[in-house]
Amino acid sequence: MHEPRVTFRLVACILAIACTVNAWAQGPTPGASPPAQSTPSQVLFENVRVFDGKGSALSAPTNVLVRGNRIEKISATPIPTDATAGATIIHGGGRTLMPGLIDAHWHTTLVRPTPAQALSSDVGYTMLVAGAEATDTLMRGFTTVRDMGGPSFGLKRAIDEGLLPGPRIFPSGAILTVTGGHGDFRQMFEVPRIDGMPLTRMEELGAAKVTDSPDEVTRRAREQMMLGASQIKLTASGGVASPHSPIDVITFTPEELRAAVRVANDRGTYVAAHAYTPEAMQRAILAGVQCIEHGQLMDEATAKLMAEKGTWLSIQPFPDEFAHIFPPGSDQAKKMLEVMEGTNRAYELAKKYHLKTAWGSDILFSPDLAKRQGALLVGLSRWYTPAETLAMATGANGELLALSGDRSPYRGKLGVVEEGALADLLLVDGDPLKDIKLIEDPAKNFLVIMKDGRVFKNTMPK
Repeated sequence: MHEPRVTFRLVACILAIACTVNAWAQGPTPGASPPAQSTPSQVLFENVRVFDGKGSALSAPTNVLVRGNRIEKISATPIPTDATAGATIIHGGGRTLMPGLIDAHWHTTLVRPTPAQALSSDVGYTMLVAGAEATDTLMRGFTTVRDMGGPSFGLKRAIDEGLLPGPRIFPSGAILTVTGGHGDFRQMFEVPRIDGMPLTRMEELGAAKVTDSPDEVTRRAREQMMLGASQIKLTASGGVASPHSPIDVITFTPEELRAAVRVANDRGTYVAAHAYTPEAMQRAILAGVQCIEHGQLMDEATAKLMAEKGTWLSIQPFPDEFAHIFPPGSDQAKKMLEVMEGTNRAYELAKKYHLKTAWGSDILFSPDLAKRQGALLVGLSRWYTPAETLAMATGANGELLALSGDRSPYRGKLGVVEEGALADLLLVDGDPLKDIKLIEDPAKNFLVIMKDGRVFKNTMPK
């Protein structure tokens, strides 16, 4: 009975993508970010100093040869001309060559719209907005994002097929939540949920799925894997933005958590769990969750447990202005302040117990904050050196992505400059290990942006 409505929305989305393709085929409008250039199969970076995504210093003057979508050769001596015949040569002039940045907690389709817009807008329009944001993300130097909830599968495919510029996307698909949990944005008139009723708007769009039993968790997790998820995302505690979700509550039962872990592990990947409090974090970790998202309210016992289990901490250093994104005195504003007040302690524990730590921005519903994606990364310098900060957003985040195993949509190593790795590279006008704030102004300081061996930006001086 409801198939015509769903089909209409799918057709609308297809038409929207087709319009995007046609627009890029005709060329960008003045001031718009350019599509990928027609790049030869080889690019040689000469006289660059390399930050490899792991170390604490730049290399001596080095030459880096990219062939196809891989880094083929890194050499301190000139690379023989017979190996570089026909290559495009970029004279680095001693500038810094580093891996493309990775944002480990991004919401591809939920960055620009408000919650009300996301739920009420035409899906075709929503995808066009997300596509524009994806292009802007790439032009900020973020060549890869891990999408932590939302309907990003179609946009990912369009980017991978070259229909529009954007970062690599590791999609989670719909967030798995429980009734009244973080991610449950249903209206009061949509409750109670009765078996056999059609999906709610939130679920129909693929933003979140309500799962209230191990069997429901299993079904919905399998659906996301079928659609192409590289990992499963669920919300193990309350959250800040959701209207019906106190931050202190524990949501999924141990049996429900194990059901999600079983589905992910059976497919060679992992579960990432949104969790703030020690109780919620520990329950998720003991159920086999391999990555905790946020964790700002953790205690020492939880940090010890994470160290013992080798659990990843994907944490976000929210800036001060996050305290003002919700109405003053609202429950959301109070929850945000509580999270922000716990951030310093969480980073101290992460460093004390040498936790595997990833960085992400977690920008939702704010196109203005999205423009400051690099500045949010620079905020890590409160706890880490510039080299440690950049290593977290490149090599460490690449290690986290590797947990997807064979479910990774991209075959190859990410986040590093080494022979055989995928060629996602930035040429920086300066030394970000000495001046980390260079990352805050990508339009000026990122002279070359390469993803998958293709040059998407080249503003090197002639």
